Amino acid sequence: MEGKVGVVTGASRGIGAATAAAFAMAGANVVVAARSEAALESVAESIAASSGREVSAIGTDVTDPSSVRSLVDKTLERFGRLDVAFNNAGDGHRPAPLSEVGVEDFDRALGVNARGVFLCMKYEIPAMLANGGGAIVNMSSTAGLEGVRGISGYVAGKHAIVGLTKTAALDYGRQNLRVNAVAPGPIFTERLADPAVRELAAQVVPAGRVGNREEVAATVVWLCSDLASFVTGATLTVDGGRTSGAWFPVQTSPKGAPRPS
Repeated sequence: MEGKVGVVTGASRGIGAATAAAFAMAGANVVVAARSEAALESVAESIAASSGREVSAIGTDVTDPSSVRSLVDKTLERFGRLDVAFNNAGDGHRPAPLSEVGVEDFDRALGVNARGVFLCMKYEIPAMLANGGGAIVNMSSTAGLEGVRGISGYVAGKHAIVGLTKTAALDYGRQNLRVNAVAPGPIFTERLADPAVRELAAQVVPAGRVGNREEVAATVVWLCSDLASFVTGATLTVDGGRTSGAWFPVQTSPKGAPRPS
């Protein structure tokens, strides 16, 4: 990614911060965006110091069209181009059965996840096309590929991102612009900081552990690189096999034949 310019939203922590760092280590100059400007500045300074690349922090609300437009405009003012983007900003709501989810909570989840990704692509795509093309990766989730009890708003938003990704890939496939998504499973971030919760999450993963943010970041970097030049419209799971199907521990019978435990 030497010489490219990338934008990462939701970059103040977790997978977003790790991916911004991975972009920079791969040779890109990076714009980190999120609502928390103080946290962003710290992330930007750390990435710049470790990578030697130019890193700019821009406070952004992905649900606000003017804020997203400003993000792209400031990126072009600073670097003169936009080549790659990771639209990572997301939000959820307190787990509850669907009929008990507040309308405001549902709207917020869709606003950040689905509307946010739509707005980011709406303003990123023209900037990339003006430069001859580019690559976008949107943050979905394994919750965007299957139902998850109690988080209907989050699930609806992440499913919408998969649809938006496919549609954008179809719209711009002939213009050298690729659009893909990643769908992580349980990943060791702030939300899985509790070792007991992390252990519980690992029990349903065939790989036997939760993933780490750098593994997601590496997937995003690959999708944005020329090594993935024939990949578009895809949603790549980074989930240790969790969505491959039902997984149960097995025991070996006395005759050596596996049987469900």
